[in-house]
Amino acid sequence: MTKIDKVLIIGLDCFEPSFVFDLWKDRLPTFSSLMNSGYYGRLESTIPAITVPAWMSMMTSRNPGSMGFYGFRNRKNYSYDDMFFANSAAVKVDTTWRILSRHNRKVVVMGVPQTYPPKPVNGCLIGCFLTPNTDSNFTYPKQLKEEIRENVGEYIIDVKNFRTEDKKYLLHQIYEMTDQRFKTAQYLMDNKPWDFFMMVEMGPDRLHHGMWKFHDETHVNYVPNSPYKNSIRDYYIYLDGKISELLEKVDRERTAIIIVSDHGAKRMDGGFCFNDWLIQQGYLTLKTPVTQPRLIKNEDIDWSKTKVWGSGGYYGRLFINVKGREPQGVIPQNSYESFRTELIHRLESVPEHTGKLMGNRAFRPQDIYPEVKEVAPDLIVYFGDLGWRSVGTVGNDSLYVFQNDTGPDDANHAQQGMYILSAPGISAAGQKLDRQIMDIAPTTLNLLSIDIPPDMEGKPLTIR
Repeated sequence: MTKIDKVLIIGLDCFEPSFVFDLWKDRLPTFSSLMNSGYYGRLESTIPAITVPAWMSMMTSRNPGSMGFYGFRNRKNYSYDDMFFANSAAVKVDTTWRILSRHNRKVVVMGVPQTYPPKPVNGCLIGCFLTPNTDSNFTYPKQLKEEIRENVGEYIIDVKNFRTEDKKYLLHQIYEMTDQRFKTAQYLMDNKPWDFFMMVEMGPDRLHHGMWKFHDETHVNYVPNSPYKNSIRDYYIYLDGKISELLEKVDRERTAIIIVSDHGAKRMDGGFCFNDWLIQQGYLTLKTPVTQPRLIKNEDIDWSKTKVWGSGGYYGRLFINVKGREPQGVIPQNSYESFRTELIHRLESVPEHTGKLMGNRAFRPQDIYPEVKEVAPDLIVYFGDLGWRSVGTVGNDSLYVFQNDTGPDDANHAQQGMYILSAPGISAAGQKLDRQIMDIAPTTLNLLSIDIPPDMEGKPLTIR
């Protein structure tokens, strides 16, 4: 059997499987060829289905509870305002590239979320979109930043202000970033030794959030006859070509190729004003009523009369004000579980603006994670099963809003991402097999003949 010496992972943030597997398959020859020569399928993402923690869950094969972070912003403790951002410092468990580094395998890691600030590896690493700017030390080794600048050009960390009405500018930025990323990847392939190479491109995520209403005729804000109608399709075709160019540099006889996304994408029907609803239900009390939409501050809340508060984002996070746990807690600890059950029932019974059931899902962390480290939300809430976002502001005219409170945004994340695995010697090529996001790390180690650590939760996808 052919020995696999290398693994190349091309990560595409928010890449939507239905576009690749069905809608535009005939227009995507590179993806189709990889699918026909390997395995492919939907990839069940983390709960919550969001960039942080999904990529790290993928590459550590650990669930968010065991990693101890549940999104970008997390509570440090049970105070009302002490938060931390989950960058690389929050990742305490082994990543795939750290394991490979210890086994003396050469690695190249580029743009994978939660790799800033960079940590040492046996090879080189470029940090992710959490990098503040290119003046920061975002590469390992440090001098790699200047090497890229001199040989490729100024590295583009992310699209600036992707929530904008200037769609022409947005598209220009996305294409410029993607082009620069793939040029950087080609440079690293040509100039750095590697057994494992992983890059993540953020362009699909920025495109979906910015352009979905032009593509989807069912979207509440659909724009008919727009010049941007095919902007998402055309970018997928463009990516197909960029990946084809990159694969020309790869020895396909000895390299396994994995294309993967952290979650999918779907239309966003609107925003549900989480805290306004909690106020209406008598769970959250403000010291003074708010009549204009704005974020609430801790000093706005009458904690002695508040049972629950929530936060905004693509999913909702609900926190219970527990007596003896929070500074001014009111819910007795012996009533905590019954109260949490009440909240789940109430949340899952919320209607849409039309009166029909919204279809919310509320998760207890203890029910979805084998262990829960650090300070998790008391409930993780998918409004409309991710068809609606959570709006954290108060003082809105309605519980339902159809313009995003943080700027134009047309799409939410979908629970199912995608993967394609093409490798020499694969059996039953072209087979569709749905998998789980934590399966990617053990699959990678297995392909490179490295023992899988027993604490990895995923199962390797075997190729023979």
